[in-house]
Amino acid sequence: MAWVATENFRSVDRLLDHSHPAASLEFRSLGPQASRLLLRYAASEQNRYFFENWEVAQIILGILFFLFLLFGTHEDKFSLIMALVLLIITVGQRLAVTPELVALGRSLDFLPPDTAAAERTKFMLLHRGYEAIEAVKWVVVLILAGRLFITRRRKASPSELKQLDMIKKTNYRPADH
Repeated sequence: MAWVATENFRSVDRLLDHSHPAASLEFRSLGPQASRLLLRYAASEQNRYFFENWEVAQIILGILFFLFLLFGTHEDKFSLIMALVLLIITVGQRLAVTPELVALGRSLDFLPPDTAAAERTKFMLLHRGYEAIEAVKWVVVLILAGRLFITRRRKASPSELKQLDMIKKTNYRPADH
């Protein structure tokens, strides 16, 4: 999502630099600053939409993953707790951080860059907090993934390992006993 958001804002410059001739006429009538401001507003709204919906998708996937671990595997409490922590972090982010970030961003969209310094500082701090939450989620995901892979390797029984060795024969066929 960070890449998508960055590219949406870069597309403003690309569009202004290499726009369709009809669009260029409209941009000229608005003026360069107003055109840029309007296009950045559109990119901001698009980013807000993507972030809000990506968080909803993460919550749905998190619920499904937690239920899968709970009912579809024999994972231990640690894995279940880590999946639940991810879900709780994402729900908290969606309910507490994102609405504040969206509202503050919208209030800044049409203000000149040199005004509302306190609000811009608050927005940047909130944005950095959002990024920190994303980093924490990545750490939890990596810990959980490592735990699941390590646990899976340890749980392989000697008979399962023997079956894997038997398949390593010519043409990948089971060996005769």
